[in-house]
Amino acid sequence: MAIAGTLIKAAIHLQQYIIPETEHAGEEQTKQLRSLLKKASDTSFGKFYGFENLLKSPNIKSDFVQKVPIHDYETISQRWWCRSLEGEKDICWPGRVQFFALSSGTTGNKSKRIPVTQDMLKSIQKTSLQQILSLTHYNLPVDFYEKDILLVGSSTSLSDKGVYKEGEISGISAYNIPEWFNNYYKPGNDIAGISNWEEKVDAIIKKAPEWDIGAMAGIPAWYQVMMQRIIDYYGLETIHDIWPNLQVYASGGVAFEPYRKNFDKLFGKPVHVTDTYLASEGYLAFQCRPDTNAMKLNLDAGIYYEFVPFTEHNFDSEGKIKPNPEIHLLEEVEENCDYAIVISTCSGAWRYLIGDTIRFTNKARHEIIITGRTKHFLNVAGSQLSIEKLNAGINHLQETFDIKIADFLVSAIEYQEGFAHKWYIGSNDPADNQLLKNSLDHYLKEINKNYKGAREKALKDVFVEIVPPDFFYQYHVKYKTAGGQSKTPRVMKKEQFQQFEALVETLSQTQR
Repeated sequence: MAIAGTLIKAAIHLQQYIIPETEHAGEEQTKQLRSLLKKASDTSFGKFYGFENLLKSPNIKSDFVQKVPIHDYETISQRWWCRSLEGEKDICWPGRVQFFALSSGTTGNKSKRIPVTQDMLKSIQKTSLQQILSLTHYNLPVDFYEKDILLVGSSTSLSDKGVYKEGEISGISAYNIPEWFNNYYKPGNDIAGISNWEEKVDAIIKKAPEWDIGAMAGIPAWYQVMMQRIIDYYGLETIHDIWPNLQVYASGGVAFEPYRKNFDKLFGKPVHVTDTYLASEGYLAFQCRPDTNAMKLNLDAGIYYEFVPFTEHNFDSEGKIKPNPEIHLLEEVEENCDYAIVISTCSGAWRYLIGDTIRFTNKARHEIIITGRTKHFLNVAGSQLSIEKLNAGINHLQETFDIKIADFLVSAIEYQEGFAHKWYIGSNDPADNQLLKNSLDHYLKEINKNYKGAREKALKDVFVEIVPPDFFYQYHVKYKTAGGQSKTPRVMKKEQFQQFEALVETLSQTQR
């Protein structure tokens, strides 16, 4: 059954999924908080923090802040979620948690396990439908809604741990996909269940000519690999030679801009690129209109938001939150300020510091962009380079030197009684490392005064090395992080960086 027929048949049921107006977003968020507290009032967490009394408060938002502390993963997991992992029920959310989402592990630490409840799965499905309906704003032709949608994420073959199943959030979501969606969902359950990324791509390549893909969604690093493999296998010029009706790509996981130039090479026709914000903790936002690159916060699907200004007053030099941070509610945020996002959800995350930093670009529409991670910024010698600034630097190189960059990473290294930044940039285009270094260094000094100050003191130098994009792919293959929700960490810690450098040396020797 085509998607148009499915949506028409289900139209009366889809009324609840129409994207709500945000004129009274503060009131909507109060409603969400009350609903969350009420449903969790009889849980162990709810009893400990007195949710019943909070529900009687005339100042429920401020009292919630005073009563319940902010949690990071370690604090909430070691005290509460660990009990759900043991199979106990009614810990942070009613019932027994059936699924746990493994984090992508970009920090290099052991994977985190985030609870995913049935209510959260409903929330994700609701937001996904809102996203589909938002495509009506893009003036797409009618027959677009009859095309297949390709979702290439992590494996739907979840690990059975006895009392729960675990996998990455994209795999858990696909495992619980609504039956009606199977009519146009590709690559289908059999291929989606393949755990090995290489085998999954090989299976997709063989099936690719049979599909009429109109839209695809997933992390750009893996889509560029998959599309290039399809193009090479069939001797094509672009992906549109095999999927001529591809018109929408929903990006997620990382900022898309550094990949845009490479995707333009893979596409043969214009494609609408939209951003999504599906984290292990929930589907937080998605781009719902074409004249912006910002995403609209999901305000009515079991998620309550708070925002901590990402400043030295609230966070230390390592990105750890300080005691008694300043809290802004949704109605109190300002545009063009970076905030660390704190959420309470229908999965039993309570005042949970998710680790991302965001910025409101349009307060009235509650639209945001992701600017980085609280612990993923390069702050050696006080340089304070956010992921946003690193991405901007890469975009600058692509435009200045007309090169296509498929991936990149940077790390701080000890150098001349101080430090240096070392960049690895994945590109097949010829470029001079020294020219790239000089241009990048000059540009970052212009856009970041802290970086400029650091370069005058302890940040002694910058190094840039162009390597084949395949080196990044081989790194993920070697350490079993290829595909799914895994992403190349833009800022690598020392141990990971040494592993990457060792692999670069090995691969370089084989190519000499």
